[in-house]
Amino acid sequence: MSMTETFPSREEWIAGGSRRPLPGFPHAVFVRQDGPVSGRPVTLLHGFPTSSHDWGAVVPYLVAAGCRVTTADFLGFGESDKPYPHDYSVCEQADLVEALWRLTGRETTALVAHDYGVSVAQELLAREPARVTSMMWFNGGIWPDLHHPIPEQNLLAGPGGTEAARHVDEEKFTAAIKRLTGERPLPADLLHDMWLGARSRDGFRILPSLLNYMQERRENSTRWTGTLCTYQGDQHFIWGPADPVSGAHVIPRILEVVPHAALTVLDKAPAVGHFPQVEAPEIVGPLLADWLGDHT
Repeated sequence: MSMTETFPSREEWIAGGSRRPLPGFPHAVFVRQDGPVSGRPVTLLHGFPTSSHDWGAVVPYLVAAGCRVTTADFLGFGESDKPYPHDYSVCEQADLVEALWRLTGRETTALVAHDYGVSVAQELLAREPARVTSMMWFNGGIWPDLHHPIPEQNLLAGPGGTEAARHVDEEKFTAAIKRLTGERPLPADLLHDMWLGARSRDGFRILPSLLNYMQERRENSTRWTGTLCTYQGDQHFIWGPADPVSGAHVIPRILEVVPHAALTVLDKAPAVGHFPQVEAPEIVGPLLADWLGDHT
């Protein structure tokens, strides 16, 4: 079965959720819940610059395994509010996730994080690690010194970022996404959906503010990287090595710092890049479902 047959369109994904206020959080957020209400709880955190739609082809595997899956678009992403001007921060996104757990009544949950969501997960673990029953990490800037942003990110995060954001069009956006992926080309309609999600609600004007997370990672490096060593739950890293930002060069650090964690490297040809859950959902979905079945 092809990716286009398994990946829901953006419209289908949005139709399965809703924009809603969260308890104690001042902005409307797009939220989805899939699977049986009594199922094993799992929360999926997406990356930059996309949305929860990235998990669209993986969620059915988790539902079939009996999980109750919670997803949301971070503030400034996808169908959530994109206030402007606004001082976006990873810590605020962690507040959003905690408000989401209050809304859904989740005292504990397994946590799956990718890219930007990795930093949010690290902040959540620094706050209340006991709430997270197990942790699954996908490609992301866990260690700031190993994060290699592409030129477009550096440009948008720099002093000329506001002007550069005005010139981001679909061609430039999709070219940047393609640069991050491995040997499995993403379908044109999926790339178009990513573009639509990023630009909705005038989203490109806030890209420079969202990219503050790279500096925030550096400022919180000790607090956030320490969570991998202090967290008492089980951890599993699912890693696409053909990722120029957080790929194969991160694997030795994982083995060094968390040697007892499970590690799955998606290096079998065609190798996977920065978006494992998007590039290879037929591999990642069963991996997640099996792990969560044993570790929630």
